[in-house]
Amino acid sequence: MAHPHLDKVKEYLLDLQDRLCDGLAAEEGDTAFREDSWTREAGGGGRSRVIENGEVFEKGGVNFSHVFGERLPASASAARPELAGRSFHAVGVSWVLHPRNPHVPTAHGNVRFFIAEKEGAEPVWWFGGGFDLTPFYPVFEDVVHWHRVAQETCAPFGDDVYPRFKRWCDEYFTLHHRDETRGVGGLFFDDLNEWEFERCFAFQRAVGDAFLEAYVPIVRRRQATEYGERERDFQAFRRGRYVEFNLVWDRGTLFGLQSGGRTESILMSMPPLAQWQYCWTPEPGSAEARLADEFLTPREWLEEAEA
Repeated sequence: MAHPHLDKVKEYLLDLQDRLCDGLAAEEGDTAFREDSWTREAGGGGRSRVIENGEVFEKGGVNFSHVFGERLPASASAARPELAGRSFHAVGVSWVLHPRNPHVPTAHGNVRFFIAEKEGAEPVWWFGGGFDLTPFYPVFEDVVHWHRVAQETCAPFGDDVYPRFKRWCDEYFTLHHRDETRGVGGLFFDDLNEWEFERCFAFQRAVGDAFLEAYVPIVRRRQATEYGERERDFQAFRRGRYVEFNLVWDRGTLFGLQSGGRTESILMSMPPLAQWQYCWTPEPGSAEARLADEFLTPREWLEEAEA
């Protein structure tokens, strides 16, 4: 038996998918997301929406899924062994945007809700999600704007929420084998059930609803910046690091594959083009070197902006 609030969360997530697609497609003019629905044999399915070969977004997707089964996948119960063997429902929306212009950052976000149940015990539920930014040619004011929206989103829920979930994002989106962050962070939270259900759900909605406000102004500011082959090559090189994170460290990718989700939808997060160059490093002092030298370690962006 599913949690009584599952339908309410699902209704919000389907609406969020619609609004995200509408807001992002508006930046593309005539190019729209294409949609396909899928089901999985073990239970549940989803609604995938993908955009490709746009003037703004070379590839992007906004995917909804609701999967359920008799046994929670190992990736979801590894940190909480008491949940092993429970039946589950997992419902969420995830999105990734890979812009064409290297001066426009890649962006990612998701919001999700889990329920784990077993006979004779109370259901265990939790929320998770967040959003993070991965620039190739970063601009300090863009990073500050991104984090300011994140801080304002968290403010009604407590002064400690933004610093805590900002730090969690920095720690989570790290390529440990490279000793660098994937980008400039944002918000990340998981296992959220520390408040009553309605407050946790309100926080999830606040995070999902804030994404367009955080991202679209950056897209508009940088979309017309000129670029050439050098910038596209560096973008492809850094996209390779994005792939490394998703395949090596990302728990969402692992959960999707272990739970029997649709592989095409799960790997929608991959960029359309990426490259790896053996032992390549950017020229010292170059715009490309500035990314790693100044932006791929955690910083207190808002404090620096106010200094």
